[in-house]
Amino acid sequence: MIDRIAGMLGKEAQGLLGHQCKTIPKEQLHLPGPDFVDRIWANSDRKITVLRNLQALYSTGRLTGSGYLSILPVDQGIEHSGGASFAANPAYFDPEQIVRLAIEGGCNAVASTFGVLGIVARKYAHRIPFIVKINHNEFLTYPNKFDQIMFGTIREASEMGAAAVGATIYFGSAESSRQIVEVAAAFEAAHQLGMATILWCYLRNSAFKIGGVDYHVSADLTGQANHLGVTIQADIIKQKLPENNGGFKALNTKENPYGKTDERVYSQLTSDHPVDLVRYQVANCYMGRASLINSGGASTGKDDLAQAVRTAVINKRGGGAGLISGRKAFQRPMKEGVELLNAIQDVYLCKEVTVA
Repeated sequence: MIDRIAGMLGKEAQGLLGHQCKTIPKEQLHLPGPDFVDRIWANSDRKITVLRNLQALYSTGRLTGSGYLSILPVDQGIEHSGGASFAANPAYFDPEQIVRLAIEGGCNAVASTFGVLGIVARKYAHRIPFIVKINHNEFLTYPNKFDQIMFGTIREASEMGAAAVGATIYFGSAESSRQIVEVAAAFEAAHQLGMATILWCYLRNSAFKIGGVDYHVSADLTGQANHLGVTIQADIIKQKLPENNGGFKALNTKENPYGKTDERVYSQLTSDHPVDLVRYQVANCYMGRASLINSGGASTGKDDLAQAVRTAVINKRGGGAGLISGRKAFQRPMKEGVELLNAIQDVYLCKEVTVA
């Protein structure tokens, strides 16, 4: 298995698989493992029913008992439009095919909309944990606007048998204050009804692109988004893989002061290595007490398998807890989608791929 993983990493194999983190030591992290719920969440204020549903997430699919997560998210029918999402593979306009892909792909859970999961709930809610995405950027208003709005209620998610709810906050946007209040209230209600909570901690502000650099994927800014996410009691954080650093420094000027940071974030707590950048994201998830799962990204149609494996290696070696990958899996025939999901899971099952 390790030879296959190294082969897909190509010339990056040695740098990614052999890297030793000299920033935040792995001994300071709360790492994934078979006892993760007992070790971390049993001491929290979460209800017994939340613990049971968290355990269900960690105890389903090929990664059962590992403490790692492989989740299939398909909410792009709203976020990106049905046509943009499913034209490459029209079979997935049918919600049942989405759930089937998650099951046959050995995923821990399937994350989708009220509509997708609700229409097949009686057939599948007891077979694989449902994660109901409660808010979306509907992206049909003209001109397009970027805002997350609620699409249903927490009770509705509970009554369809969901194990967890998911939500997105566009941190850094003009609407983020309202979204934080809405999602915090929704997560509290979800915990009261026994469901776990997953937050898509995304950044959204055109000012975050400076001099040709996109700081939406900066380790320091995404790390702070994670820190805000766990503050409102997200049990699992979904974050994009960091590609750069120094967002706070780039945005902060005398004319337009922005945020606060510390030079040690860049000199001691991170480096330019992708594993170290993820390590900083994990540190902001209460040193891994809340599981960090990175997103799989868009499908390029060419090297999706290799890119998915690369992301999984970086996430695992950084101390993360898994991958949530959708478009790379469902925008292709089901057999190929299953193979891609299994390749991701193989990284977390491979003992030779260690935490750096």
